Amino acid sequence: MKERIELALTKIRPALQADGGDVELVDVGADGVVRVRLKGACGGCPMSQLTLKMGIERILKKEVPEVTSVEAV
Repeated sequence: MKERIELALTKIRPALQADGGDVELVDVGADGVVRVRLKGACGGCPMSQLTLKMGIERILKKEVPEVTSVEAV
C-alpha cells in the first residue's frame, strides 16, 4: 500500500511544487491513516488544511481505497 501511496503523491507533487511547497510521506498506519509532512511554502500556508483534506486526502482515497484519512505531522 505504501508504494501505491507514494505513486499517488508523485501525481500531486507538481501542483504543490509550483507554489513552492511539497509533501513527504511519513507513515502509513494499519488503520489506513496516512501521515504526511507538508514542506516549503505549504508548511506555513494558512490554506494547508484545505490542501490536505480537499486535495491530498481526496486524491489518495481515490487512488488507494484503503486510505481512511490523511493527517499532517
